[in-house]
Amino acid sequence: MQPEQNTFEQGPIRPPNEARSLLLRLTRNCPWNHCLFCPVYKGRKFSLRSVAEIKKDIKTARNMADDIIVLSEKLGFGGSLNHQVVSAVFADSLYSDQHRQITAWLFNGTGACFLQDADNLIMKTDDLVEVLEFLTENFPEIKRITTYSRSKTVTKKSVAALQEIRAAGLDRVHIGLETGYDPLLKLMKKGVTGAQHVEAGQKLKKAGMEVSEYVMPGLGGREMWKEHAVETARVINRINPHFIRLRSLRVPPRVPLYENLQAGKFTMQTDDQVAAEIKLFIETLDGITSTVASDHIMNLLEEVSGELPDDKDKMLAVIDAYQALDATERLIYRTGRRGGAFRSTEDLKTERATYRKIKTLVDDVLAKSGPEGMEIFLSGLVDQYI
Repeated sequence: MQPEQNTFEQGPIRPPNEARSLLLRLTRNCPWNHCLFCPVYKGRKFSLRSVAEIKKDIKTARNMADDIIVLSEKLGFGGSLNHQVVSAVFADSLYSDQHRQITAWLFNGTGACFLQDADNLIMKTDDLVEVLEFLTENFPEIKRITTYSRSKTVTKKSVAALQEIRAAGLDRVHIGLETGYDPLLKLMKKGVTGAQHVEAGQKLKKAGMEVSEYVMPGLGGREMWKEHAVETARVINRINPHFIRLRSLRVPPRVPLYENLQAGKFTMQTDDQVAAEIKLFIETLDGITSTVASDHIMNLLEEVSGELPDDKDKMLAVIDAYQALDATERLIYRTGRRGGAFRSTEDLKTERATYRKIKTLVDDVLAKSGPEGMEIFLSGLVDQYI
């Protein structure tokens, strides 16, 4: 039997923690698309996909998964996925990129599915429920279904409607909170208020869904950093989400905020200043049981992660350890982290060969370009991940 030759649509992004999830696209692009800090979807028109179109994609994905299982049986592995099956799929030109993605998903066995693009709760409740039920019928091995949405969109749904969606299979919603400070939300054209962030998070929890809130250290710049840290923590305290995910601000030229930066209307913080901001944010979190995750290479201090309230002191100690480094050591760590060589300040002590190579690099850049050139070099390293 030849493998299924049709394809199914996938969007441009997903959360880092959904790297091993099955990706299916329910809507195209972002219905808001005005946020100054966001490089995604700019110049692209939002559109809803029809239920029939989405169902066709789900059926195609199911057929592809069955192709892989049949291949496993032919190879003598009884339908199970192992390295031999994966290698056979990736080596055979008859199999599409979608086949390979599904093969990796089956092999990893996460049972997770992430629904793209930016705001799927904007779909009519009945349509979304129909799609979710069709998805779980065709993929009984799915254990978790997640998606992005906007707080403003969630506030327009009743708790009853959200409960219907939860009963149909949607387990977790990722929300780009970014900040809880209203003047900053307005400045960044987020299209939502801190109170609406709270309302949305609380509604999702009442409906029985997990809530993953994204916070953006650095978004307040040097002008609003303290208010950003404190007010965001206060909004988070009122939601008590299941997850708080840190995504530090970067402003490459293709991001709309870059114009403000160039015009002097916005001033980027240094890494040291962002570390101080995150410390204030963590200190202000109170009375919640969220999991904090710093699971992106753009974040300087990956170890600022753990379970609240038990790991709060541990997270603050990570920041203290960075702040206790002298200026040269901080620069070496920053370079190693931005280049993907370091994951902890402890690596400065344990990875001595890498340390020496990075120190030589830092010395060379400083000698040729000075401190300003060093910062430009570091920005180039981290901006490649956006």
